[in-house]
Amino acid sequence: MITFDSLTMKAFLEENRKFFTGSRIQKIQQPTRREVLLTLRNNGESRKFYININPQFHHICFINKETEARRFLEIPLKPPMFCMQLRKYLENAKIVKVNQPNHERIFEIYVETFNELQEKIELCLAIELMGKHSNIVLYNADTNIIIGCAHNVGAEKSREREMAGTLPYIYPPKQNKFDISQVQAEIIEPLEGFFFFSKAFATQCKGQSLEKLKNFVELRGISPAISSDYSEFSLFSELLPDALTCTSVNEMIDEYFSYHIEHGKIKSITQELKTLINKKLSKHRKNENLMLEQLEREEKGFEYRLWGDLIMANLYNGKDYTPSIEVFDWENNKNITIELDPLLTLKDNANKFYKRYNKSKKSIEKINEMLEENGIQINYYEQTLYALDEARDYQELFDIKNEILPVFQNNKKAALTELMEKEIHGCKVFIGRNNKQNDFIVSKLSKDEDYWFHTHGCAGSHVLLKCADPSDELIFECAKLAKEYSSAKLSSKVGVIYTKRKNLKKPPKAPLGYVTYKNEEEIIIS
Repeated sequence: MITFDSLTMKAFLEENRKFFTGSRIQKIQQPTRREVLLTLRNNGESRKFYININPQFHHICFINKETEARRFLEIPLKPPMFCMQLRKYLENAKIVKVNQPNHERIFEIYVETFNELQEKIELCLAIELMGKHSNIVLYNADTNIIIGCAHNVGAEKSREREMAGTLPYIYPPKQNKFDISQVQAEIIEPLEGFFFFSKAFATQCKGQSLEKLKNFVELRGISPAISSDYSEFSLFSELLPDALTCTSVNEMIDEYFSYHIEHGKIKSITQELKTLINKKLSKHRKNENLMLEQLEREEKGFEYRLWGDLIMANLYNGKDYTPSIEVFDWENNKNITIELDPLLTLKDNANKFYKRYNKSKKSIEKINEMLEENGIQINYYEQTLYALDEARDYQELFDIKNEILPVFQNNKKAALTELMEKEIHGCKVFIGRNNKQNDFIVSKLSKDEDYWFHTHGCAGSHVLLKCADPSDELIFECAKLAKEYSSAKLSSKVGVIYTKRKNLKKPPKAPLGYVTYKNEEEIIIS
């Protein structure tokens, strides 16, 4: 992707200057540390002005409901300090003008408001879109003193410009560039040495005449467009080989950056959830190994029972209070020596071994129970990892995030995303894409005579066939779907089990999507 440059800012300002001038700031919100949302109203129309100072996605534009949803803006219950500061000084204030200092990537919003003494003052909200140095600064335009910043910049970060409350606001150092409108000759390489020519825009303009370049800088013949693969945008569609034209500069900015923010957040959330799930999965697998080791040790308890039996069978020819006894082991057909407690009688030693056996037997029962519960959790997290790999959009990721991190639900019941539905030979087939959908299929959607399909021994989607008497061909097609929507879709041979819905059971307190089954049949798909 390419970054927001000074020429794009100039075009945006010229396009929207009329709306900005005279509008009032009705609402101020700060979804994250690097995002601010201002609701502006002018001439009976309200618009949401979005500011992003993320080094990767820095830009400004007016957003609509669709692109707002794609940016996943979540307003915090407790507003950040900078948001409170902006509300104190700017809420209900009137914008008197907007400005872009010469050739800079700074968008200035000047407002008229009143101080504590009800004296009219002029403040400026300076939005600096300069990569990793991007910032939002509120300062008094009369005194040039900074009131607050989105993030402060100390001397250790910048020797040229410190940014913090009570310090004077100064512009960045002047760029060592030239004005292309003053150039007379055709030799103008490299273009990056001129104002308004960012690296990306200079690359797009290679081979253009001097007259054309001057027209670009003067914003003549604007036709905003985005490349078909969304890798770049341009104010002039002729500079893009395969362009998707936009109706306005704002639409171009909004569409381009909302697309990249959406894909960036999806990638980030997917990685975050995978890290969390793999951590939990690793913990459960470690617990499984520890329990198996303990189970192996506890199985020695069966040997204690045998020793107790052998001692009791040899009470008549043994002696009490001896350190050991030699007996014949009739199960293994050999003589063995059993170590004893010399302070106890033979009968007490036998009872001691029986107690150890009973303790081991109870431990084995408990360990097996814990192994079963641990196995259910491993199955659940493997299924969730599969669902993450198959998630198609943010809403599906949000469902999974709400499922494993309920704190993100914000006390609201999340709506179920749309199920995948197919029709085969006139019968409806439903496919669950995550644990929540799988659970809905089994718990709500299915009837007793419907058929349920799932890959055997690996994570995958629950496939539901709404047909009471399916043909063998229909069953085979559904089994192929179960393989296709599973973690074993690339395997050469996979077993798919199927049974009627009435043969499924969800154990108490089992995680979403987990079921047990009986009377199943299996098809091998190769």
